[in-house]
Amino acid sequence: MKSFFALTLGLLSLGLTQALPLAAAAATSNPSANGTRFVIDGETGYFAGTNSYWIGFLTNNKDVDTVLDHIQTSGLKILRVWGFNDVTRKPAAGTVWFQLLSASGSQINTGTDGLQRLDYLVQASEKRGIKLLINFVNNWSDYGGMPAYVTAFGGKAEGWYTNAKAQAQYKKYIAAVVGRYVNSPAVFAWELANEPRCKGCSTDVIYKWATETSAYIRSLDPGHMITLGDEGFGLPGGSSYPYQTSEGVDFVKNLGIKDLDFGTFHLYPKPWGISNADGAGWVKNHAAACKKAGKPCLFEEYGVETDHCTVEKPWQQTSLGLAAEGMSADLFWQWGDRLSSGQTHNDGNTIYYGSADATCLITDHVKGIKAAKVVL
Repeated sequence: MKSFFALTLGLLSLGLTQALPLAAAAATSNPSANGTRFVIDGETGYFAGTNSYWIGFLTNNKDVDTVLDHIQTSGLKILRVWGFNDVTRKPAAGTVWFQLLSASGSQINTGTDGLQRLDYLVQASEKRGIKLLINFVNNWSDYGGMPAYVTAFGGKAEGWYTNAKAQAQYKKYIAAVVGRYVNSPAVFAWELANEPRCKGCSTDVIYKWATETSAYIRSLDPGHMITLGDEGFGLPGGSSYPYQTSEGVDFVKNLGIKDLDFGTFHLYPKPWGISNADGAGWVKNHAAACKKAGKPCLFEEYGVETDHCTVEKPWQQTSLGLAAEGMSADLFWQWGDRLSSGQTHNDGNTIYYGSADATCLITDHVKGIKAAKVVL
């Protein structure tokens, strides 16, 4: 999701018409894909999770532990986090940043206010069995992102994907992060970018970039999954804005990239100009594309600013109901909690731990997933 804030988530009742295959799988150290299903800790199934862009930027280890404990006890398995924090000027001491971008010489911060913060998150997740989906750059300007690369290396936003200097530094950053956690079982997958877009571009631009970048990551780490991180635009099944390729994204085309292990898609009806009721069809059409490609679909982000349970619960039920037809996990946007500094920021989509919305969208959802497994 584009964030506008600074640092400061019974089988019959679900309408499942067919059994969810939970094939026995040999336990592996890293999550993987088996056809259209994810495998985590030896279990092939459907998994629930959430997003927390801010957790890797926290400076208080106890706050990190509190959030991860709450996520673990809630039954969520996958946590998507920002693996980037780009700046173009070195901030004051005590401010977390991961990479300083500059045409005269960029710097990757491996200090206590740099990637060591991400180190703690990974280590703490390992202890709790939480699997992290880590991405490398933002399409948006929050925490630097592609706009920070453009500031440092020139060009325009749409040219970031083919800007040789920007891509060279982007790959250096990828190598630095992957190298730290290549052997960690806490890594669910590496993600190329958060919501990559190239407005008005040929879909070949992102396709070629994603092909090259995913192959590069695979050369660094053949043991973890890789995904794109796109919103799922450019898809058969509709004619409204998100189904079009105006943002330079072709979901089906990108899904065919060899080194991308699964597809991702997001859902934000209001900013996209569609109805909340269109969500079920959006999920179904992505599931169909993933099934055809033989890869899992991850419903990676979804949210509304009001009536969370009423609107989002049916989306969850649709996704779980397609667990045998391409869907394998969903992650709501975003996790909310209370830290030592107070409540985490509420962007309207936030689901706070212990709230009625959390009971509906987390507790009840996890129970529904478990109920489907018990029947089998």
